[in-house]
Amino acid sequence: MPWSNQSGGGPWGQRGPGGGPWGSGPSGGGAPPDLEEILRRSQDRLRNIIPGGGGMGRKGLAVIVLAALLLWLATGFYTVRPNEVGINMIFGRYTGSTGEGLRYNFPYPIGRVEKPDVRQRRTIPIGYRPGAQGRGRDVLEESLMLTGDENIVDIDFDVQWSVSPARAQDFVFNLQNPEGTIKSVAESAMREVVGRRQIQNILTTEQASIAAEVKDIVQSTLDAYGAGVIVEVVQMIAVQPPAQVREAFFDVNAAQQDAERVQNEARTYASQVVPRARGEAAQRLQQAEAYREQVVAEATGQAARFNQVYEEYRKAPAVIRERMFIETMERVLGGMDKIIIDQGNGAGQGVVPYLPLNELQRRPQTGGQPQQGAVR
Repeated sequence: MPWSNQSGGGPWGQRGPGGGPWGSGPSGGGAPPDLEEILRRSQDRLRNIIPGGGGMGRKGLAVIVLAALLLWLATGFYTVRPNEVGINMIFGRYTGSTGEGLRYNFPYPIGRVEKPDVRQRRTIPIGYRPGAQGRGRDVLEESLMLTGDENIVDIDFDVQWSVSPARAQDFVFNLQNPEGTIKSVAESAMREVVGRRQIQNILTTEQASIAAEVKDIVQSTLDAYGAGVIVEVVQMIAVQPPAQVREAFFDVNAAQQDAERVQNEARTYASQVVPRARGEAAQRLQQAEAYREQVVAEATGQAARFNQVYEEYRKAPAVIRERMFIETMERVLGGMDKIIIDQGNGAGQGVVPYLPLNELQRRPQTGGQPQQGAVR
């Protein structure tokens, strides 16, 4: 061997008192130390680290494992806020819903809890994107729609929705993209409703009915999907013709509004004049009826009086003639000026002098002007 010629012997150089590479060896020989001794020393050091020796080490390990298990189970407690609903799952399977308060479910990875907000009202804009100050840019691929009379209308609207508290589990499990699903359903419903109407009605009088009909269609469709969503309101933001023909549509709309205004004014005038004319006609008819009744009653009364007078006349014609003469003279001479002449006084000239008081009263009183022929 090449190292046998060296004075120290072996590849490790000069050996110590015991010889060998370990610095010492068993007395009387050059063999390396026992490996069991090294393992035994390592076990002694491990026992010094774990209290209680080898038997107590297993109990301590069990305590550590139990503490870790309890700590893991304690992480299953969770809090549900008043605006939330707790959706409990075990191994991904729905097990039940919980209300507000402190609740418990198995922690991850065995259990999982989803807590959707059921009171938040979310808004999805369709046909536009909101900006810093109200409406932002238009999205024409969403807003341009075909009407029933083959015109194009530009409609921007909002859909406001919230999670149904009674069906929150459907919202969690059945909708992968809630906003995208609701947006697609609402846009489709709006196109369906607009496609059944005329453009003039859409621009003027039927926007409220369109929004209500779209809301009903969206809600029924989402209920069929089992979405667990409540559509709160569909709000029309802007309804107008396309920009290329907007001015012409506005002119037509203004003309139609003027025509409608004139028609309303005519209806108002007719509603005032016709009842008045009918009232006047009814009044005249009633007056004619009353006059006829009056004339007939007077004629009947006069005929009855004449018959009565005639009956009395037949009994005493001379008396009746005298009476009729006196009554006739009374009516004729009652309002006339009379001069009374006493024909029975033969001594006089047959004329009674009288003072013409009536003539004096009839003369006009002129104040400061003297009457003609008066003595100054």
